[in-house]
Amino acid sequence: MGTATVNGITVAYDDEGAGEPIVLVHGHPFDRSMWRPQVRELSGAGWRVITADLRGYGESSVVPGVTPLETFARDIAALLDRLRIGQVVLGGLSMGGQIVMEFQRLFPERVRALLLADTFAQAETDEGKKARNAMADRLLAEGMDGYANEVLTKMVAPKNVRAMPDVADHVLGMMRGAPPEGAAAALRGRAERPDYRDTLARVAVPALVVVGRDDEYTPVEDAELMHRLIPRSTLTVVDGAAHMPNLERPAEFNRALLDFLATLG
Repeated sequence: MGTATVNGITVAYDDEGAGEPIVLVHGHPFDRSMWRPQVRELSGAGWRVITADLRGYGESSVVPGVTPLETFARDIAALLDRLRIGQVVLGGLSMGGQIVMEFQRLFPERVRALLLADTFAQAETDEGKKARNAMADRLLAEGMDGYANEVLTKMVAPKNVRAMPDVADHVLGMMRGAPPEGAAAALRGRAERPDYRDTLARVAVPALVVVGRDDEYTPVEDAELMHRLIPRSTLTVVDGAAHMPNLERPAEFNRALLDFLATLG
């Protein structure tokens, strides 16, 4: 584990393995530990794997208010600058995937390839904006426990909650442990995100799009749309998984990712 001061905050991160760098961006309301199965697999396969807690999450600084996706993307760029890394393979899940799209919009020259997992490119609807801001208010008022209990079986498929209690406990623990101020700030920022469909249509590097077959938050149709938009993309649908196929079906997720990375040369 390391820490770095970037953009006026402290970012906690892990930097494992050696070789070409890949950066994995966690979703909401999680932390970098969600990528443990991928860190083990990829670092063992000759990749340098960097995972960081986004501002407001995990062991990084909590900044109340509103955190736009651009702020998260610029934090990642600043961390890479501190590590003296130029170009990376960049991947993210859910909100992390949207941060990856924002990074691609801002810094396309720094992206060697993309991983977009269980995410979607469209801007928020008016109804969605109201819902995200209302949830932010709720988290600040009530904390994370009630929300975490309600959404567990959407994050992880119900059958996997029963069959994989360690995974369910990990996901629940990350959600319960997320600082409400940081989670609320991210929700408010995410509500104002731009539409990334034009950005994806201009992507000139290879991309892997992954989605759990049973994902209610980002259905397969959203993944198919991104696959159609990105000229050099591959789509993998992971059976038996909901919103977190990297934890629910790590062997399948890792195989798809390693097969994709092997094509980069």
